[in-house]
Amino acid sequence: MTLDANGNGSGESAPLDASPPTPTDEFVGQWRDAAYNCFSSGHKFCREVCPVTQVTRNDTWTPTAFHANVVAMDKGELDIADIAEDYVNCTQCGACELRCPNTLFTGDFYRFRTRTVDLVKSVRTLAVDSGIHQPKWQRWNELTDQRTHEPVLGDQPVGQDKVRDWADGLGIPIGGDDILFVDCEAAFYRTSVSRAVAQLLQMAGHEFGLMEEQWCCGGPAAEMGYRDQAMRFARHNLDNWKASGAKRILVLDPHDYITFTEDYPRYFGAEFDLEVVLVIELFAQYIREGKLTPHVPIERTITYHDPCRLNKRKGVWKEPREILRSIPGLVFNDVDRVTQWAYCSGGGGGLPIEKPELTRLISASRLEKAKEQAVDTLVSACPWSERPLAEAGTAHGIDVVDLHELLAESLGIIVGGQRGAQ
Repeated sequence: MTLDANGNGSGESAPLDASPPTPTDEFVGQWRDAAYNCFSSGHKFCREVCPVTQVTRNDTWTPTAFHANVVAMDKGELDIADIAEDYVNCTQCGACELRCPNTLFTGDFYRFRTRTVDLVKSVRTLAVDSGIHQPKWQRWNELTDQRTHEPVLGDQPVGQDKVRDWADGLGIPIGGDDILFVDCEAAFYRTSVSRAVAQLLQMAGHEFGLMEEQWCCGGPAAEMGYRDQAMRFARHNLDNWKASGAKRILVLDPHDYITFTEDYPRYFGAEFDLEVVLVIELFAQYIREGKLTPHVPIERTITYHDPCRLNKRKGVWKEPREILRSIPGLVFNDVDRVTQWAYCSGGGGGLPIEKPELTRLISASRLEKAKEQAVDTLVSACPWSERPLAEAGTAHGIDVVDLHELLAESLGIIVGGQRGAQ
């Protein structure tokens, strides 16, 4: 008879020569049921909303294939070395989870979800832990570890001594009950976004400060499979917040929002007792309350690009539209949020780092859909989305503008900063 951790007998005798489970065994044990559930359903609804499948039509890179691989691993037909590279081809947008019949049958899209995004992250983690690396991801995370911030693609100088440069002249203190966390992309590359957010908060009378020593949130490392590194970065940030007495973390980037509301609670449990506030929801509230009143007309014909991590993964779609409809002068040609389950910038999940050519195809497809709306401007609310979308927008004659910047302009705020290196 074998005993569990509490000294209870299981009624079964373990073989004397039984080997401890390998990481692959543990992985398959965790994901076996979900994989068979997907594999046995026979439906392929997820494929048509998958941004990678839309532009490649490669059956080995579909959500269905990601689960089928686990079935093959359970049968001993495949190992992590055989499949690791396939899992690069995912933006972790979450569209497949929404379109999956196992989600749809419940009738509640935002409570029960299949977990393909978590599966992809788990496969990538197993690969890294097994010594299997994608070369560009490996180099990216080595640089992030050295600098405590992401290298953000390009020649921007990145380092701890520059993480607050975006806030020069704004008089933002260090510390406080509310801390504004500015992701690496907005802190070093697209600084006009972070400056817009800070000045909107100041105009609304919302007191906030910055971290004493902000590191990358760790989310990108976790998405690429470098979970230990992600947890070290998360530990640093949480300790820094606790030491300063912070109660709320204000975030502008949907990627940070996912990391702080999903990853950090998994890492730290009840220790992570801070409130995470998405500033888009905050600004919509302030417009309703009259603390922010857009009054400068902006003569543009726009449509809105729902960032995947807001609409698909968090169900945040009303507030951005509420903000846009409050801005005088805009002609807003919208599409419903369900249609946008199939839309993606290609900017998530590490795809632009390892496979920039796929990101370019996906963002070009998104701009083609925007052009069908007869607009001159595509508005988003995610710095990581806006880089590839802006590049594709140039080819289609469509300007790509951040929602926070647009709101600031309608309030007469001169933002400053850069919209990204040209």
